[in-house]
Amino acid sequence: MPPKSNSKKGQASWYYCEACNAHITFEARETHERVCPLPFEAELGNSVSEGDIEYIRNGKLYTRSVQPRKFKIESLSYLPEKYTNVLLFMSEGAIRLANFHIGQHVVIMPAPEQEQPVKQLVRILWPVPDNFLTTVFVSEKEYRLHFSAQNGNLATIAALEINNLKVAANVILHLENAAELGLNQTQLKDAAAVIKQKIVDLIYCQSSKLHVKFFNKALILSVAHWHDQLSKGKVTVEEALAELSLDNNSQQFFQVTNATTVEILGVAKEQALKDPGRNYEITKADIGGLDDQIQLIEHSMEYALGYKFLPEGMKVSRGVLLYGATGCGKSMICEAMHATAIARAKTINTSGFVQLIRINSCELYSKYLGETEKKLVVHFDRAYAHYPQPTLILLEDVHNLCPKQESSEVVKRVSLAFLAMLDKLSSRREAQRTFLLATTSQIDALHPSIRCAGRLDSEIEVGPPTPVGRLDILNCLLRKVQHELNESEVRQVSLITHGYVGADLANLVYTATLAATKYNARPLKFKDLKAALTHIKPSAMREVQVEIPNVQWSDIGGQSALRFTLQQAIEWPLLHPEKFKRLGIRPPRGVLMFGPPGCSKTMIAKALATESKLNFLSIKGPELFSMWVGESERAVREVFRKARQVAPAIVFFDEIDAIGGERAESGGSGASVKDRVLTQLLTELDGVEDLKNVTIVAATNRPDMIDKALLRPGRIDRIVYVGMPDAAARREILSIKLQRMPLAEEVNLETLVELTKGYTGAEIQAVCHEAALHALDENFDAHHVQSRHFEYALNIVLPRTSPELLDLYQRYLRKK
Repeated sequence: MPPKSNSKKGQASWYYCEACNAHITFEARETHERVCPLPFEAELGNSVSEGDIEYIRNGKLYTRSVQPRKFKIESLSYLPEKYTNVLLFMSEGAIRLANFHIGQHVVIMPAPEQEQPVKQLVRILWPVPDNFLTTVFVSEKEYRLHFSAQNGNLATIAALEINNLKVAANVILHLENAAELGLNQTQLKDAAAVIKQKIVDLIYCQSSKLHVKFFNKALILSVAHWHDQLSKGKVTVEEALAELSLDNNSQQFFQVTNATTVEILGVAKEQALKDPGRNYEITKADIGGLDDQIQLIEHSMEYALGYKFLPEGMKVSRGVLLYGATGCGKSMICEAMHATAIARAKTINTSGFVQLIRINSCELYSKYLGETEKKLVVHFDRAYAHYPQPTLILLEDVHNLCPKQESSEVVKRVSLAFLAMLDKLSSRREAQRTFLLATTSQIDALHPSIRCAGRLDSEIEVGPPTPVGRLDILNCLLRKVQHELNESEVRQVSLITHGYVGADLANLVYTATLAATKYNARPLKFKDLKAALTHIKPSAMREVQVEIPNVQWSDIGGQSALRFTLQQAIEWPLLHPEKFKRLGIRPPRGVLMFGPPGCSKTMIAKALATESKLNFLSIKGPELFSMWVGESERAVREVFRKARQVAPAIVFFDEIDAIGGERAESGGSGASVKDRVLTQLLTELDGVEDLKNVTIVAATNRPDMIDKALLRPGRIDRIVYVGMPDAAARREILSIKLQRMPLAEEVNLETLVELTKGYTGAEIQAVCHEAALHALDENFDAHHVQSRHFEYALNIVLPRTSPELLDLYQRYLRKK
């Protein structure tokens, strides 16, 4: 029970002043007569210059007495702390004279001329005995947080007008002590969920303060921004950051409901305002090279969100799957579609608000039974609750929700729940204005059920960009930086960045800009981009074995005729396709190099890739085989799929006889796998899907063992013999190998050329290496390699190419 009042028994509590049209406490009557009549401005909350007058006029209570409640009320003992903290206790007489009622929402406003230590607060009215007059009470926690600094200033208490209250669809809170707590993004999302449960049904306004406990951490938050369901467009984080620096005195209040989404902005105000670009909203203008994909998605989205009239009998697709390698722009397209949807809504005279629901599949999983499915259902229920307003759902990495290989019971249950949610998208009335965009970088890992009609029935590939696409991406990126590149230089960069996806190009421009501004702030130049190319490698090449050749033609001795043949067969078609098109001829599909071991077949392929600046995929024949049925064929398909993505490219098959052997000679289970791999290879070389701008270069020591179907015209149609080096070739090889080796004066190059007759290039290199080692064996401080050292090396390293093998090559050349 509240304590007894000290008012005199039988004495009137209130006095009505006709001149002021106000009720004043009887004890303050004499003080009031000195300042009567009260100025009209007092209705706005201004304090009176004389005395401590408190009064009630025109449905408002003006009081200086806000006290902490230290007494108990038994009837409220069952209420949770969440609700007792928002109660305002006022005397019954004051409630009656101000025309309030019990349980009414009232607004407490500070005096405008003060520094406003008290923000505008909405509280629920509850009565206490009349003998407290103008004194009002709040909980001790509320008093400590909001009213301890009142210092007797005049506060105004008025009824909350119904037309001044809206239901919030989204609330962004600013964590003011973010630097002190250091919460990461996952913790902020968890905190937002906890805070939402604590503030549901409560009423706030712009800049309202919240003090919440989260795992024993005191969170100090303020309302950065909010919007209701009829607002024009969803509030962006940039707008929320802008509000943090404004003195917003808005009188508009909002109520938090179960349908309200709560987000926490976890950056310090100063840092956010200094770097407003970190939360830059992506639009279509920021995306290059993906115009076709964006157009397809827009077409489906406009029907799904109700922006276009759907012809009778036509069923709209409410789910689109974007798939492709990481960094190709799938997430950027999803983000841009939200801005597009808002702009489209404004053109058809709607509110322009499109609810955006982001779902990260990795963050859904929980260790508690049924919690993951519940989180998934909550996201979709938010979309249904928003009907008839449109909703866009962005789902990242959908293969984590519905994988082909269900590794556990949890994954199986989540997959079934997600498939049920997709079915409801096309059946529920509340889903008629909902559109789902899902992304994946592992489309083969998706369960087939998710790709059937009625679920994610539209699939759009977002692959590595073409040279034209890379040019568009570079232009988009360079618009945001200061540079001195002309059109031809930008085009040159786009032509040599084979296999670079959008993320790689962004990283390239960033690295080059960073280097340009490292020592002095200067614009980006062409040389900066060329220097950055040595550090940034193409992402589209990471999924296959990639060898970055660093071999020049000058590193290979002799073979000038062979070099010209390979350039004619490979470099010309890829670098000058218009010449072949003008003459109406088709460039060679592949080249086979055969010859004795050690004759530089692999080095020639590497030099070809280096000099032509083409992507180089090196595949060893035996590494394609797998013990699992179907995996070997899949490996072949993946090699050619990746080659098409990074075209123009060279696919080099070393020891191709390991997979291209004669099928008639096969027998047993192991040979059957070899036959299937060969069949898959033949299909890829000359199948239904054209192998454009991809050249096959193969090397073997045994051309007679290769299946004839592999060597027919249209597949590997150029066969080149890489034979033993002649005297001129040996002289050139020795010159290259000995140019960095200090030789004694008696060492004669021509003598070495004669002595190495019958040696391959690899064996000549071994002779030079062995001679230098022998010189060190004799004298560890030796400065020259002498003739006797070469004589010793020639006795150690002997030619191993048999005459029978050379005869085999000659017979094969005569047959072909």
